[in-house]
Amino acid sequence: MAMKLGLMLGYWGAQPPKDLIGTAKRAEALGYWGLFTAEAYGSDALTPLAWVGAHTEKIKLGTAIVQISARTPTATAMHALTLDHLSNGRLILGVGVSGPQVVEGWYGQPFDKPLARTREYIKIVRQVLAREAPVSNPGPHYQVPYPEDGPGSWGLGKPLKPITHPLRADLPIYLGAEGPKNVAMAAELCDGWFPLYYSPWREEVYAESIAGRPDDFEIMYPMQMHITDDVDAGRLEVKKNLALYLGGMGARDRNFHNELAVRLGFADAAKKIQDLYLGGKRAEAVAAVPDEFVDEIALVGPKDRIKQRLAAWEDSAVTGLMVWPKTEEDLNTCAELILG
Repeated sequence: MAMKLGLMLGYWGAQPPKDLIGTAKRAEALGYWGLFTAEAYGSDALTPLAWVGAHTEKIKLGTAIVQISARTPTATAMHALTLDHLSNGRLILGVGVSGPQVVEGWYGQPFDKPLARTREYIKIVRQVLAREAPVSNPGPHYQVPYPEDGPGSWGLGKPLKPITHPLRADLPIYLGAEGPKNVAMAAELCDGWFPLYYSPWREEVYAESIAGRPDDFEIMYPMQMHITDDVDAGRLEVKKNLALYLGGMGARDRNFHNELAVRLGFADAAKKIQDLYLGGKRAEAVAAVPDEFVDEIALVGPKDRIKQRLAAWEDSAVTGLMVWPKTEEDLNTCAELILG
């Protein structure tokens, strides 16, 4: 099957992106398969999709990702069934646990048991969308309905079905996952997976985790793609991102992104990057990112070089790429290179 192409809008910075609707319409006209939004601790992932969905017709609308600590599972299911109706069945619900700094620092909730919480969360969302029976879940992470003997309970809770009939009981759910067990859960419970870093030259890293995936399982990879005649300058942009994630996202002894880099075969570099970054030497941390690492997880360089390296991705388990075009020209070039 041909590689799918997604437009990644991410979460907003200090201000909303310019010409959001115009960009979405151009992407749809160029044949982009989907448009994806994210959230951290600023803009949310769902509202922009409602706005875009009202101005487009075909492009799929995906969250990559909504954070499960931001909403109860039934609230997320309500968002999903509402947007799916409004968009005539175009929604892809991407979920993930985020990280302990955001979960505990922003949402004020414990990060404990992320795999078990995610499994329970998805199970409840599926119950809402199936609408086969009143939603019920005994916990331990999500108690629906709230128990009569729970702290502060009025004892009046009862299992409910959604009033609105979902458009699709099989609305696709994707999982953002890094660790082997979390990726395996994506293959078991979900319709797709968002990796953080993936190398088509090291597919053995994930082979066991995704071995049981369904035939139509989607792997949508957020590809850092820099179209430039200056390969080193393009690599530098990726290195800055890698240094931040491997060095500064998480504590020294618990950084999921750093642990992933180790599994990908870059243990020495991962340690050096983290030591430098946490030591306040951020420029040195960026310089310590190997060119090989960049070249394996990103697409950098002039069009001919990118086209040549795309061949490995087209032969991999990855089914689609999500890109962040900086300009309208980049939006067009990404479509030209990936969709042909």
